[in-house]
Amino acid sequence: MDNEKAWFVRRIVLSVLFLVIVAVPLYPELYGLDELTPFTQLVAFRPQGLVIVFAVALLMLIRKSWRIAAALVAVLTLTGAGLTLPRVTSDPEPPAADTRVLTIMVANVLGGGAKAGAVAELIREHKPDLVSLPEAQVDVREEIRAQVEGYTGYTEQPTKAVESATSVLVAGSLGAVQVRPDLPTSFGNLMITGGNLGQLRLVAYHGFPPLPEDVPPWKHDLTQVRRWCAQDPPTIVAGDFNATLDHADFRWALASNCHSVGPSVGGGLKGTWPSDQPAIARTQIDHVLATRTIRPLKFATYEVEGTDHLAVIATVAVPKDG
Repeated sequence: MDNEKAWFVRRIVLSVLFLVIVAVPLYPELYGLDELTPFTQLVAFRPQGLVIVFAVALLMLIRKSWRIAAALVAVLTLTGAGLTLPRVTSDPEPPAADTRVLTIMVANVLGGGAKAGAVAELIREHKPDLVSLPEAQVDVREEIRAQVEGYTGYTEQPTKAVESATSVLVAGSLGAVQVRPDLPTSFGNLMITGGNLGQLRLVAYHGFPPLPEDVPPWKHDLTQVRRWCAQDPPTIVAGDFNATLDHADFRWALASNCHSVGPSVGGGLKGTWPSDQPAIARTQIDHVLATRTIRPLKFATYEVEGTDHLAVIATVAVPKDG
């Protein structure tokens, strides 16, 4: 009997240890590892990781000696699934009478790899008020603009690197807006104000990717996103953030006063990258963020030939005095 008790205790200890090890890549923020490679990169695919680990836990139930560990891991994954569920179950509220609807489009054109005609076709079909074009240099921006009517283009490119260029197309319906770069970020950003926007600010943005050797600039750029969210004017930030809601730094950036449109309307698991992979293997790094007084309405993704990102089109309801 004593041997059985000792073996049972040993199984529990080993099962808890196994749980801790499994939790490290799924929830590195619990261990202070979420800003270290490879955990920063892996956590971007946490929903997929939860599914894989849960499947492994089910297989472990075959062996009696593994069942305690399997149960603990299953509880971990089901808890994670419960925390993720609001991203696909949130329902948008209809726009109030005292709001105006804006449509925002994001399309990372992969340094001009995307077919300009395909981007232009989406613009003609959906008529967005603002088009954020990460990785679009002036010539790429103009190739797209030449195929649509009623838009003015602007570009900010702080370095010679193609990926540092961020362009924006602004619909003429927004009036005589002012466009300028704002907070310092690794890649270009553009803030659109004035005209018919009232107090509202629109920001076209491209965040630095969390490359294995370059996590600090990724973190710095998300700090700037937090500053936009925390400032008083109603604000929309649209672009390729190279971050997901499973990144603690991204959640921290939003926590001050922003929400992401996709998860707010049940589209939080519509992956936008890499577009050449099956939908189940993608993650959502392209977002339209809005401060809390702006109500999310719709979020959809679209394939664009020649780029590794899906285009995003979101609609929001903005208070008329904003």
